[in-house]
Amino acid sequence: MDEDDCERFLVLLYVCNDEDSNTRLYDLELRHVRLEQVLKRDPVRGAPLVDIGAYALMPNHMHLILRQLSDGSLSRFMQKVFTGYTMYFNLKYERTGPLCSGRYKSKHLNTDEYFKHAIQYVLFNPIELIEPGWKKGQGNVTHIEKKLREYRYSSAPDFFGIKRPETAIVHDVVEEYFDRQPSCVAMLRDAQEYYRENAKFLDR
Repeated sequence: MDEDDCERFLVLLYVCNDEDSNTRLYDLELRHVRLEQVLKRDPVRGAPLVDIGAYALMPNHMHLILRQLSDGSLSRFMQKVFTGYTMYFNLKYERTGPLCSGRYKSKHLNTDEYFKHAIQYVLFNPIELIEPGWKKGQGNVTHIEKKLREYRYSSAPDFFGIKRPETAIVHDVVEEYFDRQPSCVAMLRDAQEYYRENAKFLDR
């Protein structure tokens, strides 16, 4: 609903990704907590539950690329994040009941090629907020790149080498899966060309 809601989700992605931590009710009730505050207050961390490869928060949904680090750790992480966020959201907006409909949807990324495609899809998801005609191959790539790098609620800035507090949330997938730092402009041009060539099929 607002920037505080997005900020809270980022905080939970960081706080809940810890074998040793529990999300305290005191933390849930802090409506204006910022990630920078959490990083300063809680520098010592236990083992992570998951590697967060990429994320993108949208107005009515979110995308996460996660790697489970131990048996059951993915489900535990998701439960902690969404329980914490639902408690926060319900308290703030004076509502009750579940926030999301049903269980989260997941797909297994079983090849490097599929993984790299999924990374691009998640990182570029917010472009629809910047350029509504993106999936028809429309938009100025230079303008889109600038706005994408400035969008705080995805890991695109981290992926493309911008250092910021939110970098603490994500695992360095560039170092692990790519031979060199990918070019944002080159990736955008490739994606735009794909959408232009396949627009008539994608509209169906």
